[in-house]
Amino acid sequence: MNAISIVIGSICFLMIAYRLYGTFMAVKVLKLNDAIPTPAHTLQDGKDYVPTNKWVSFGHHFAAIAAAGPLVGPILAAQFGYLPGLLWLLIGAVIGGAVHDAVVLFASMRRGGKSLSEVAKEELGPVAGFCTGLAMLFIITITMAGLSMVVLHALENNPWGTFAVGITIPIAMGVGLFYKKTGNLKLASTIGFILLMIGVFAGPWVQETVVGEWLTFDTKTLSIMLPIYAFFAAALPVWLLLAPRDYLSSFMKIGVFIALIIGVFIINPAIQFPAVTEFIGGGGPILPGPVWPFISITIACGAISGFHAFIGSGTTPKMLNRWSDIKVVGFGAMLVECLVGVMALIAATALHPADYFAINSKPEVFQALGMSVVNLPQLSEEIGLDLEGRTGGAVTLAVGMTYIFTKIPWFENMAPYFFQFVIMFEAVFILTAIDAGTRVSRYLIQDFFGELYKPLKRVDWVPGTIFASALACFMWGYLLFSGDIGSVWALFGVSNQLMASIGLIIGATVILRIADKRRYMLTCLIPLAYLFVTVNYAGYWMVRNVYLNPDAAGYNVLNAVLSIIMLVLGIIIIVTAIRNWITTFNNPRSQMESMSL
Repeated sequence: MNAISIVIGSICFLMIAYRLYGTFMAVKVLKLNDAIPTPAHTLQDGKDYVPTNKWVSFGHHFAAIAAAGPLVGPILAAQFGYLPGLLWLLIGAVIGGAVHDAVVLFASMRRGGKSLSEVAKEELGPVAGFCTGLAMLFIITITMAGLSMVVLHALENNPWGTFAVGITIPIAMGVGLFYKKTGNLKLASTIGFILLMIGVFAGPWVQETVVGEWLTFDTKTLSIMLPIYAFFAAALPVWLLLAPRDYLSSFMKIGVFIALIIGVFIINPAIQFPAVTEFIGGGGPILPGPVWPFISITIACGAISGFHAFIGSGTTPKMLNRWSDIKVVGFGAMLVECLVGVMALIAATALHPADYFAINSKPEVFQALGMSVVNLPQLSEEIGLDLEGRTGGAVTLAVGMTYIFTKIPWFENMAPYFFQFVIMFEAVFILTAIDAGTRVSRYLIQDFFGELYKPLKRVDWVPGTIFASALACFMWGYLLFSGDIGSVWALFGVSNQLMASIGLIIGATVILRIADKRRYMLTCLIPLAYLFVTVNYAGYWMVRNVYLNPDAAGYNVLNAVLSIIMLVLGIIIIVTAIRNWITTFNNPRSQMESMSL
């Protein structure tokens, strides 16, 4: 198998899916009607509810949902071979992820841009709303702390990276002010993109100056700075920092992967991995379990991810200018993210399998595999860094992309630059999700605690905004600073896909109420059935074989308890939903509702 075949086949498949299935979802299932004003217009406040250009909204949404998942997940799942990951990415994204993102976005906009917990309460009742809110707070806190840890390790004692990432903040604010004053998106985008590129490429020069010394931070200092930055990203008006920064960052994200696609077409690297490996039955050095259910738990973003529900019911529904923008922003951004995941998979599987396992396994584990590295010693020498045992996926992506780019004759001596650039690119990728995720966490806190103090529910109430933003940053910032998140990070895979199941449950409920034909509900029920079974089996497998197994490396009773709590919350929500669906089926008058609700 060669890389070009995979790239061409994937692009064609995703384009056809967008044209046919995306149109079907928009026109037939959701019945999007631009004659009805969106919440960005009806609730416009100049801060959170702001009618936004379709492509700016797309840039923000894509930048927010495409964090570490589509980069790291496919790389770790390469343990099973290239075929399982590729199939799950393509099928999961079209049948599951794109549908999930579109219906969650629609459901939130239909209820005035409210969070998914509030939507669940209005659609399914107070019990489901409470369980959804509790699950969302738990998941978003872990997600923000976990993503921030990845950024810490990328920026630790790395002035080039700190400068490249930090410079995007004043540039974004300048672009936001310029666009709001002039309304000229093309000029604002051009200026912002040029400044962004200057900032990135000036990094190697900056790190050799006194400024580089000022920008050299340890992890403890960075773990304080990141929550402080996130506080301002969550509290400031969306048009000033969050939206323009994510919009500009999306240029870098998409640009890098377009460059990777071009590189693949130029050199057409062979996929050195087999279609499936010996580890599909379990017992692999990276993922302990079998290909199912772990392929669907490991690859979340890129196929289907519950984290997208936070963005789809958080910042984005308050920004869309027209209902029809849901197709581009919700359905389309998910398919673009899928392509990012496919390219990450290619970057990993273009490496020799022994080199891949040497990077992603601890030295003693790799030694037990009986493999011998092939190109890794040369790559380590060219990059100037010992690459063995650097687990987690991020380094593998950087090595894989460097391996491909340096095969192009003009770039053969630029391995250190490409490697460091990709590491920084990953940091920017993840930081944009932290921006939006913290703001969404603020909305959740306002909804959740607003039941106790009503003014907190008002997103335009400044004291409530400051309190909720500070509390959100404190919760994940504490975990980041203390490092306690490491004990529960293994829960993220299961809890994230459980969140996606909840999103599909609510989507199915809304479709049942508004669709012309009840069978359209199957667009959500089919992926829901697969994902809910997968999540519960994966949770059961982890509790039985890892968390409550004294002989397992991941033995942790707390993780077992938390896993069980999360799964019970999911069961309560789906039982409540089924009862609601039965009632709706038996009451035809309640089936059809106006989209303007």
